[in-house]
Amino acid sequence: MTAEIKLPAHGIAAGGIVRNGRGEILLVKNELRGWEFPGGFIEKGENIIDGVAREIREESGIEAQVCELFCISSDVCSYPGYNGVKTIPPKVIFDFICEYRSGEPMPTDESLETRFVSENDVLSMMTRPVIIERFRAYLNYSGRPTYMSYRSRPEFIKYFQQTI
Repeated sequence: MTAEIKLPAHGIAAGGIVRNGRGEILLVKNELRGWEFPGGFIEKGENIIDGVAREIREESGIEAQVCELFCISSDVCSYPGYNGVKTIPPKVIFDFICEYRSGEPMPTDESLETRFVSENDVLSMMTRPVIIERFRAYLNYSGRPTYMSYRSRPEFIKYFQQTI
């Protein structure tokens, strides 16, 4: 008798740090998570770069060019979902540096508020530890991506971080 093989079930997500020509960073305010940079799950049949650009547009109204990968994260836990999703699966998250192309920041169906803020003010606006750590990976980026693994629930616990 052969044992059933269970493949791991990870979702793929991505985020974008959008910079404009004034040295400001695009932030969106989510009802549940507060201020963060735009991002979300990649849809079935969508490549990651197109998914990042779509998430930025859907959450902020901004068109951006996806430029450079700076961080790969593994959120190794699942937790109860929302908006009709029963469970949020563990996920691998790809974070990119992006350049502003066009549009004005505006609230959307996915964000309460959207604005460009000084890079120096970003960390003081964020409240979720995992978002703060991912933004710190951007601030510390030196041409080689960071990898981090963590559990986002029930509380943020960072397991491991390194430059790869």
